[in-house]
Amino acid sequence: MKRAIFQSLIEWKKSKSHKVLLLRGARQVGKTFIARELGKTFTYFLEVNFERNSDIHLFFEQNFDPERICSNLSVYFGIPVIEEQTLLFFDEIQACPKAIQALRFFYESKPDLHVIAAGSLLEYALAELPSFGIGRIRSLFMYPMSFDEFLSAINEEMLITLKKQASSQQPLNLAFHNKLKEYLKTFLYLGGMPEVINTYIHNTTNINLVQKALTDITISLWDDFAKYKKRSPVLRLREVYDSTIKQAGGKYIYSKAGESLNITQAKEALDLLEMAGLVHKIHHSSGQGLPLGAEVNHKIFKVLFLDTGLLQQNAGLQLSELIVAQNTEMLNKGKIAEIFAGLEMIKYEMPEIRPQLYYWHREKRGSSAEVDYLIENKGDIIPVEVKSGKSGKMQSMHQFLLEKNKGKGFRLSMENFASFGKIEVIPLYAISNLFP
Repeated sequence: MKRAIFQSLIEWKKSKSHKVLLLRGARQVGKTFIARELGKTFTYFLEVNFERNSDIHLFFEQNFDPERICSNLSVYFGIPVIEEQTLLFFDEIQACPKAIQALRFFYESKPDLHVIAAGSLLEYALAELPSFGIGRIRSLFMYPMSFDEFLSAINEEMLITLKKQASSQQPLNLAFHNKLKEYLKTFLYLGGMPEVINTYIHNTTNINLVQKALTDITISLWDDFAKYKKRSPVLRLREVYDSTIKQAGGKYIYSKAGESLNITQAKEALDLLEMAGLVHKIHHSSGQGLPLGAEVNHKIFKVLFLDTGLLQQNAGLQLSELIVAQNTEMLNKGKIAEIFAGLEMIKYEMPEIRPQLYYWHREKRGSSAEVDYLIENKGDIIPVEVKSGKSGKMQSMHQFLLEKNKGKGFRLSMENFASFGKIEVIPLYAISNLFP
């Protein structure tokens, strides 16, 4: 399956100054797969898994000399480690903190050797290191598959091209519009975890196997809580994890995280889940000017769960029920459309940066005006509203445009491309059009 981030990896490979690369992201989003795909473009590929190959830890005990480490790895695995010919891949590197510390010395001592490191709980290990190579290490952030990547995986690249070319002046032919809506419905209940998509592609008539893939990933995420226990008790993490499912897409309230938790405990657990990549925060911004992050109220935020498929799995919804739905209304219960939109915006940002989402609500007592997302578009702040159906009132959008003196807003819905005054309509399946 093609992943958009692969192009960034190819550019990194070809660059004259390629720093050590960290692939960062939640469990099972495809980090190992994409490193192995890149490895096919090298003469030699050496993969070191620090959880599976525990003996390798000894190579990093003596000192951080890359020449000695590479020599030992080459002998141990029987694979040459040659600059510009070998891709050295350290997987699950969080299991060996000293290996993380050694990364900075590879760029200094062996600048022509291509080195990638990844790990599902890498963020925790990095947080414990005061400095792990500022200026010597580059990060790429990876997420579940986007809707465009899903279309590519099912060999519908032409539909991607068509919707990229469409606009309010030239909407899609109704046949293509309807086809994309059906694919979107499928993607909403599947989600973007690569294992789930791959299972679906090869077993389109056996939805039980797809359900099992979702269940297996869910269980593996739960099992990971045991690895956090030195930071937060497992039961506390599970409570807060469950609360992110129940509060997904809405303003997060710490007091609703669990009856036995105080605010400090809930905040600590939520921060850990965010570090693990299981949730993303959408911070409130006043929207007065750029950058949006300069006017954030960190006490007010919403929470997005990692993936729509896993979200519905955790909420107890069965694929057998979702797949027979005749329209997307069932899928949009629980703010799935709004959550999907936010996740897509994260996926289409440049992988070199950690994206941050923002929303707006009117800071006036008694006011319920709220805009789902604020984005930067061509140097301006653009409000984005998400509607699950084909229409909806846009009072909050108009209020924002009036108060902030803005000339345009986007409505994401199941409608075809269109425009109504200051509001431009973009179909939910075409969110990538916002990120040229």
